[in-house]
Amino acid sequence: MANPLLRVFSGLTASRRTVDTVIPRRTFDDVVLPPATRRALDQALVHVTSHDLIFNRWGLGERHPTGFALAFNFAGPPGTGKTICAEALANALGRRLLVVRYAEMESLWMGETPKNVSAVFRLAREEHAVLLFDEADAIAARRSSSVEHGFLREANTVVNVLLKELETFNGVVIFATNLAANFDPAFERRMSTHVLFEMPGVHEREQIWRVQMHPTLTPLASDVNFRELAEQFEVTGGDIRNAVLKAATAAAGEPGRDTSKAIHQRHFQDGIRDVIAAKRVMRQSLFKPGDTDLAGDDRAQAVSSLLLGAWPALVIGIVALLVAVAALIVALVR
Repeated sequence: MANPLLRVFSGLTASRRTVDTVIPRRTFDDVVLPPATRRALDQALVHVTSHDLIFNRWGLGERHPTGFALAFNFAGPPGTGKTICAEALANALGRRLLVVRYAEMESLWMGETPKNVSAVFRLAREEHAVLLFDEADAIAARRSSSVEHGFLREANTVVNVLLKELETFNGVVIFATNLAANFDPAFERRMSTHVLFEMPGVHEREQIWRVQMHPTLTPLASDVNFRELAEQFEVTGGDIRNAVLKAATAAAGEPGRDTSKAIHQRHFQDGIRDVIAAKRVMRQSLFKPGDTDLAGDDRAQAVSSLLLGAWPALVIGIVALLVAVAALIVALVR
């Protein structure tokens, strides 16, 4: 009979979804990209659609492992269209998209995470789906030469398993990352196409502002100038999308009849300023800008002080957890 305590914890971890299955609906027409990025994506699509011609009929499969031809690296800042383009690529191929988030795949139990990686590739084979590793730098990070700690050995094993799966996988794998420099060097030669998602230029930003609107239903005031917004705010497509929703909410919340309401230029300007301000908040750190001249010892002392102040709460939390586990064991044994 299985240990009842183990069943309890297994039930908790089983509830975490490691893979989201997406039926792709968006196409490349739904995203505005710089010309160089679009050309790289077109090349990636040809790489997949011409796979049989290149590797089978032209015989290159006998000289080159087929899995190499189908692994792509989508790298660039957040909000530049990496996920949308992964969905569009799957749509163009007529396949489902399996989105893997490593934070959910990572297991509490030693040795389980590599098994989860293999299971994801097995699922992609069975469903003939496109596999997308979101925030891929977390799973494909540089291997450590120091294996003194168990978690470092585990991380190295995960990378080794991932590389092995790529050697034999004949499907399409996309690695999307904001930090491509963190990839283990071994992944570079295993990815046939590297697509750089750059910040959109003024022309692209103007188009992005325009395509966020419904062609007939969105009420725009006569003072709206998308070109001016594109020139004034150097932001990503994701930022523009969020700003449009903020602008629409602000316009809808103003007093008056709904039929007389419209989105004005000031609504868009306030919306994008709110988005930019929120990003500044997310970039806040422990140290104020004026503290950048602190010496390394001073920074270490400051961090140590913070940790010393927090350790009593940490000890209390650990004791409470041990008591709860003991109580659970007693209840199960009874």
